[in-house]
Amino acid sequence: MTPLRRRAAPALTAAVCLVAAAPAPAADPRPPAVQAPQAFLLEASTGDVLFRRQAERPRPVASATKLMTALVVLERVSLQDTFTASGYRPQPIESKLGLEPGERMKVRDLLRALLLASANDAAHTLAQGTAGTVEAFVALMNDRARSLGLAQTRFTNPIGLDHPGNHSSAADLVRLTLRLRRRPFFARTVDLGRVRLGSGVRPREVVNRNDLVRAEPVVDGVKTGHTELAGYVLVGSATRDGVSVISAVLGDPSEAARDADTLALLRYGLSRFRSVRVVRPERVLRTAPVQYRPEERVGLVPARAVTRVLRVGERPSVSTDVPDQLEGPLPAGAPVGTLVVRLRGRVTARVALVTAARVPEVGLFERTVDQLRKPATLAALALVASLVLLLLLRRRRRPAGGRSMETETA
Repeated sequence: MTPLRRRAAPALTAAVCLVAAAPAPAADPRPPAVQAPQAFLLEASTGDVLFRRQAERPRPVASATKLMTALVVLERVSLQDTFTASGYRPQPIESKLGLEPGERMKVRDLLRALLLASANDAAHTLAQGTAGTVEAFVALMNDRARSLGLAQTRFTNPIGLDHPGNHSSAADLVRLTLRLRRRPFFARTVDLGRVRLGSGVRPREVVNRNDLVRAEPVVDGVKTGHTELAGYVLVGSATRDGVSVISAVLGDPSEAARDADTLALLRYGLSRFRSVRVVRPERVLRTAPVQYRPEERVGLVPARAVTRVLRVGERPSVSTDVPDQLEGPLPAGAPVGTLVVRLRGRVTARVALVTAARVPEVGLFERTVDQLRKPATLAALALVASLVLLLLLRRRRRPAGGRSMETETA
């Protein structure tokens, strides 16, 4: 098969193939009023920052520390592993599961107690079971913080107790949560209102201390915290129609203020974005003629759908690169071109353009007819005809027998 000549098609306007997945709610352009001295809000898929207030300033973060505890455990041990309770003795005011010394519990249940009930004895048991000692585990926490680029984060314990040097920032906690949300177990767990633990010496039910998960359908996480130095802390997340936002508020004066600030940030973030089906695979975007059959054209469709989270009012550009002609035989679904999606000047997707129908094989007769139709062929034929006619005329002017006049006279 001869190579197909290609040309870059002009960029299609976004309106040609953009179809919103759902009507976007009216976006409030004004950032919400929050009480928290430190706050941060980010859209998860684009990384767009929507709100920040002293977001890089380090401060105690209480049990939000347990987010890093969970990440280190999830990256180093199996959920099916069983750990033995370490005999941690919490203070009366501490959150705890009530593990008995020597009690054995699955890692998955210890993590559920850690993330939902914020159980300090579960955190201590997970640290010892993962690294051998709490000190070794804390070293792993700090190594992971450095590798993730969390410049304002340092840990001295896996629980979040008010120890000098145990601190993070609103922005760091949101970035840490982004990493954790890649773990399906974590994402499912922090979205639970309550869960029953099946391992241990007796069945237990733990309730999510994040009241917003139970009260607000769009809220799907993540972690609360409170100590005297940290104030009230909440790392929150919400998802609606394919858009996910993550927030953090640190140092709020009360649970009510913490929840109100978080809900205001999450609602604001969701109102600023929409999930859009940019490319639909069943839609014919271009057509290309069949070689030797200029009157016949075959539709070209994207090989797959492309969905992107966009700011309200934002439209990407879509361009195509397709061949001048299609030479058969080609089956339906054969890749013959490329579609490129650009957002804010950056390529965000490349998708093959494939034939929507079969491209037939063209026979010798049709190839010959097509060649005869071309101007160059017609010009050559006209030239040949002219030469033949000229030769015929010259022959007719010569006398019969081909003898010269002098011979006849003699």
